[in-house]
Amino acid sequence: MSATAPPPASGVPTEVRTEAAWVPVVESIGPKVRALRQERGLSLQQLAHAAAVSAAAVHKVERGDMVPTITTLLKLAGALHTPIGHFVEDTPADEPLAVHRRGLEPTPLTPGSATISGPAPRFRTAGSVSRLAAGGRRKGQRRPGETLVVVLHGSLSVTVADESYLVASGESLHMPTHVEHAWANPGPGIAQAVWFSVPAG
Repeated sequence: MSATAPPPASGVPTEVRTEAAWVPVVESIGPKVRALRQERGLSLQQLAHAAAVSAAAVHKVERGDMVPTITTLLKLAGALHTPIGHFVEDTPADEPLAVHRRGLEPTPLTPGSATISGPAPRFRTAGSVSRLAAGGRRKGQRRPGETLVVVLHGSLSVTVADESYLVASGESLHMPTHVEHAWANPGPGIAQAVWFSVPAG
């Protein structure tokens, strides 16, 4: 007759303690789906159509009445343009709703720019404050979406497809990013600007 394994030191069976660890993760999936859907400005029906699942299923997932299969979760993540890991990561319950960034001056670690937005994929908008020396040039990443730039000091010469704009201090330019776009500082001094980019979808 084999000896019975002693119970865990805590007195709580291992399987119970293991379950307790993943329950909050599972329970957080629905709220995360709902929060992202609302941030994207999508209705239940629109998300369901984009994910190729039923609106009833999306509703049940958001309410916590149904735990999505891995296939359903992959579809929802794809429709929300969010890595699937976002829905199953163990995020602290006391994580603040907002992200407060201090020290926004460009640093040696990020020459010429500093991030001012919260982390992706939690937030869709990517923001930065940047400096560009006279004669400097940059080429934007071509992808579906849009960018808003506000020049704080100096000026920027911006090309969007075959159009050109000279954006002076105190002026802004809102442009699509699915076309070729680039900017340069015509001088004579340093140009400083704030950038906000939002992907399509």
